[in-house]
Order: sequence, then structure tokens, then C-alpha cells
Amino acid sequence: MKSEEAQRWASSLDAVVVYAQGALCTRVARGTLPASGRVRVTGLPRSMDPDSLRAKVVGGTGVRVIEVRVEVDAEPSGTDAAGSLRQEMERLRDVYDAAQARRDRQLSRIAGVAELRPVPPTRKREDPPRRTPADAWLQLADFVDERLRGLHGQLVELEEELSRVEHELSMATDRWARASTDVQPGQVATTVGAMLTLDGSGAVELELEYGVPGAVWVPAYRLTHRQGDDSGTLVLRASVAQRTGEDWAGVRIALATADLRRRTELPKLRSIRVGRRQPALAPSGWREPPAGLADLFSAYDAAGPRPAAGAGPAAGAGPGAGAGPAAGAGPAAGAGPAAGAGPGAGAGPMAVAGSAGGAALPPPAPGGYGMAPAEPSGFATPAAEFDGAMPHMPPPTRSGRPAGGGSPAAAKRAAAPAAMAPMVPAAPGQAAPPPAPPVEAGPPQPSGTELDYASLVLSGADEPEGRRGRLFPHTPYDPVAIEYRRRADAVSALPLPGHAVRPRESAGSFDHRFDAVARADIPSDGTWHTVTVTEIPVGLRTEYLCVPSEEQTVYATLVLSNATGQALLAGPVEVTVDDDFLLTAALPTLAPGGVRRMGLGPAEGIKVTRRTNLRESTAGLRNNTTVLAHQVHVELANRLAKAVTVEVHEQVPVTSEPDVRIEERADWTTPEQDSGPDRHAPGTRLWRVNLPAGSTAALDGGYEIRVPAAKALVGGNRRS
Repeated sequence: MKSEEAQRWASSLDAVVVYAQGALCTRVARGTLPASGRVRVTGLPRSMDPDSLRAKVVGGTGVRVIEVRVEVDAEPSGTDAAGSLRQEMERLRDVYDAAQARRDRQLSRIAGVAELRPVPPTRKREDPPRRTPADAWLQLADFVDERLRGLHGQLVELEEELSRVEHELSMATDRWARASTDVQPGQVATTVGAMLTLDGSGAVELELEYGVPGAVWVPAYRLTHRQGDDSGTLVLRASVAQRTGEDWAGVRIALATADLRRRTELPKLRSIRVGRRQPALAPSGWREPPAGLADLFSAYDAAGPRPAAGAGPAAGAGPGAGAGPAAGAGPAAGAGPAAGAGPGAGAGPMAVAGSAGGAALPPPAPGGYGMAPAEPSGFATPAAEFDGAMPHMPPPTRSGRPAGGGSPAAAKRAAAPAAMAPMVPAAPGQAAPPPAPPVEAGPPQPSGTELDYASLVLSGADEPEGRRGRLFPHTPYDPVAIEYRRRADAVSALPLPGHAVRPRESAGSFDHRFDAVARADIPSDGTWHTVTVTEIPVGLRTEYLCVPSEEQTVYATLVLSNATGQALLAGPVEVTVDDDFLLTAALPTLAPGGVRRMGLGPAEGIKVTRRTNLRESTAGLRNNTTVLAHQVHVELANRLAKAVTVEVHEQVPVTSEPDVRIEERADWTTPEQDSGPDRHAPGTRLWRVNLPAGSTAALDGGYEIRVPAAKALVGGNRRS
């Protein structure tokens, strides 16, 4: 049954999962299954990956999917929205060029009139001086002024018209650039459908899942906080851009940090044994062709020759070029080890197009799978370059039988090419080359491409005799689809919003998925669109931080704690405090149960001052120790209308010299060291002070550095 006889079902996009790059779309189609069981579901995008198409029946109706494949059709589009936008843009560009030309001509007229000057006649030497006609000069000046006044008025009108046309042209260009790629340009639209074969009857609901490139997303947040509360609301939003070729209208959106193109097959772990017993060979996946495969097409051959679809035989073909299975389809050109006929196939030697005298190549080795197709040029490997060695041949076992359990007859057929291999003549003055080594017997060992069962295609009756009825890798080349995918991948180069980080960079070694609470609309225009995903409760507390030894400024920070089971990725966050927008900051990656600090900028209501004092003295029995006593005095003033907690950081010197001792004389504390991004530097000391509203506090501390009297600190004894 042809595809045109299948019943057409319309489909609608229901859900989309956007990954770090690419998306996985789910379409839904409903209908009553016809008696033939053949259904064509339409509406798939042109940029889809055909290998990712999956179909299933929703609900326990007893109907199952037997086969699903992709088909591409072309039909008149009726309307060309993208073409009309381009035509409008080109029309406005012509109007703009005409308006600019009129403006330039007006400027040249103004320049010509402005250059009008009175030129007195040339006076000869014997002529007496002439009286200057002042009235004529004034009349000329009045004429120039009046003429320029009119020309400048027209110039103003032309410039206003040019500005208006330029604005319209920029708007039309922007509309054309941002037009959705869901509408294909041109009068012919290419439609992609899924041809399904179902087993069953009755009403059926189908779900089709397929992957598309050209979709990216980055996280964004909006944080709402009330002063005095220890909690807040963090709204997770996402900036999504897609150019997949179809508009996502009213779909369920989910965001994932995983890589859609990463393979997820589990590796095969093989055991290693020590001893004389050798491990059994792993199954290769190769099977002997069934007996009588050539007789399957005897009735087809008896019907007579088919009319040629293209030109006649290639010029220069040997006598057997037209009678063989496929001229120029030798093993090196794509027949491969599996291209030969099995027992009873009746495949003779394959002729090479253009070879002298129609030199015959040996038949390919038997096998159930073939090599990759021939090159587009259609030329086979010359006979002089074929040395008789068959690819993928394992060595024989000690018993002389082929490895893998092949039959002796198969071994003889595999060794036949060695005897039929042509000899390469030696160059003049050189010894004849040694004969080719004998071919090692054994069944063909297919490569990974030949064992990719999803890409294998059964060759039909019109294929050469050595290929028909066998499975061969098939990679269709569709330049239109490749161009659509190339355009779709252009969204990966979009500039990111401020403080945005790509999910794979911030996710690290874990992957998470975030499901949006409501459906969303995202057109296929390749620009960023904001989608609200969900609300996340977080723990918040406001703390103030200062390092007066570096800068006498107090900074406000928010300490966030993630008590949920999902990680919060790095991205921009809009902070709103008491319904007033404060700033847009960068939220760091926050793992489940993690605590991180986020800066909010300087706090002008809290002042800090720091003073230091150094006293140098000697100690010891013979004054052989220099004592450097550093005193630190820090004053804090809270001018806010609320109580605050200020964390003051100080730095104590750290030494690795055994002769140098450091003694601390303060009530500060040593922070706990961790391996996170908030890790403190060695020697950091902390003061945590609670300041009521309008109060002040003084902090005193210090340390002593004891060094031998004969030594001095690098950079001077004064450390602060």
C-alpha cells in the first residue's frame, strides 16, 4: 500500500522538554484507526532528527505500533508570510533610496545657489576705474537669500520624509529578522509526517516524540523579601530561545540541565581471567544469509527488464559491465564483506566499469550485512589496487576452522579472492614484488556502523544482485534538512543576558529537571523569551560584611539557604525588598541543603573606621627577640532604623618559619574552613557584632610578632 492511501491525522504539540542544547517535543494525534492500519500523522518540523522519532499508543486500548518512519512531502503553501515581509522590506528600501536621492539633490541645489557671487568684468589697463553697482549686488544678495530660504524649507520636508521612511524600513527589517520560522518562505511548503502502521481497531490516541535542535535556555530568578523576615520567595524563571521551525503555542514546558546529544548506553564490562582457558569469542551479530535468497527474486527477474531511470551504461565499460549486478560496485567501493551472495545466491564476479577488458573482481564474502554505500562518484577501486585481502577477517583457530563457527565452504569462498587477485607488474630494474599473502579464513566481522540495526535498510529487488534482500547501513543525505538544522543551531551563539550562565556550566556533575506550572507560548524567532517556571521557598537572613583593612565600607549581603531537593543554578536574580526593586545581582549555584552569600552592594547607613598602632620592643635574656605589637581598633556606627548584624573580617599574619612566633591578643574567632567558593583565606579572623538601631560599637584586638633580633620581616616590620 502506498503512503498516499494512508489516512491523514492532524497533530498538535503538547509538551516540550528543553535541554541544555536541543529539545524533545511530544505531539498528540487522535482518530479512528482505519481497516488498513496505516496512518500518516502530519505537522512535524523540518528540522527534526529522523532517528529520534518514537511513537506509542496512550491508554490500554489493545492497539500497538508495528512500524513508524518519516516521510517528507511538498505541497503548495498558499500564503508566503515570510516572503511578504521580505517584499515589504525591499519596497521600503527602494523608497528610502529614492528619498535619500531627492535629499541629496536638494543639498546640491542649495550648494549651487550658495556659491552665487558677483563677478566684476575684467578691466583693461587703459580703461578708467568703474563705479561699483551696489544696487545690483544687493539685488543678487536678496535673490540668493530668498532662494535659499525656499530651498531650505523644502530640505526640511525631505529630511522629515527620509527620517520617517528610515524608521519604517528599520521596523520592517526587524519584523523580517524576528519572523517565526514556523512559516516556510516560498510558494512550496515542505511538510514532514510520520507514517505509522498499527495493529488493532477503534479510537486511538497517539503520542509522537522527536528531538529537534535549535533550543537553548538559561535560568533567571526574582527574589521577594520582607525586612525582618527569615524567609522569602524565589521565583524561578527561564529565558528560552528557539528556532526549531515550529511555534510552541500553549505547550507544557520543562527545563533540563542534561545534554540531549550525549549517549547513554551502558558499557559492556568484560571479566579478565588468568589461566590457559581462553575466553569465548563475543557474538559479532553477523548471520549467514538464508538459503535460496536468489530464488526469491526469480519471478521479478522473469518479468523483463525495467526501463532505465537515467542515462545508459557508462562509456568505456567492459563487456560485462552491463550484465553484472552493479557496475563499479566492488568491495572497496561499498559492497563490503556482506555484499556477496550466500549459498545459492548465484552471484558471479562483479565487473568494474572502465577496466581493461572488463577485468572481474572476486565475489564478496558471504554475510548478512553490508558495508557503507558507494561514493557518490560511482567509481570503484581499480583492479590493480585490489590485493585480494578481505576486510574484517579474523585469524583461523588451531583446528584450521574459521573463527566464529563458520563452515569450511564459507572458508573456501573467503579464500578464493587470494587466488584471483591480479599481480601488480614490477617496475623496470626492480625485482618482482612478492605474491600477496593468503587470506585468513573466517566470517566477516561487521563494524559498529554495520551493527547499528536502527540505520540498516533492506535492499529491494532493483538493487544489484549482490545487495538485494540484504541489510546495509543507510544514511540519507537531505541537504534541505541539513540547512534547516544549521539555521536552528544558530541560537547557540545568541549573547546571554546579564549575569546569565549556561546550565551545563553551572550544573556541574548533576542533572535536574524543572517543570513549569503553566503552559507557555514561545515563537520560533530565535530571540529570548521569559517563562515563569515555579516558586521556590528559601531561607533568608540579611547580614552586613566589612573588611576594614582593605576598604572601610560595609556591604549588605543576603544569606540564602536551599532546603528543597533541587539545585538552584547560577543566574541573574532581581531582588525586591518591601515591594521596592533593589538591584539585579548574580545568584551562585546553590546545591540542595547548601548555604551561600549574595552581595547587595554598599550599605550607606552603617559606617566603619579602623586605626592601627605598632609598638616595637625587645625581649629575652640578651634582648635577642624583637617584639612587634600590632593593635587594631575598629569602630562601627549603625544609622539605620533597625538592628543589624555586622561581620568584621581581620587578617592575622601566617608564618612557616620556626623562629617566628605570632601571639594573638583579641576576642575574635577563627572561621571554619571549607572547600566551597566562600572559603576563607588562611589567617582570617571574624568579629560578629549585633548593633541596635542608632548605636555604636568599638572593637579592639591585636597580635604580636616575635622574630630574632638579627632578622627582619620581608617588606618591613609594620604589617598594617
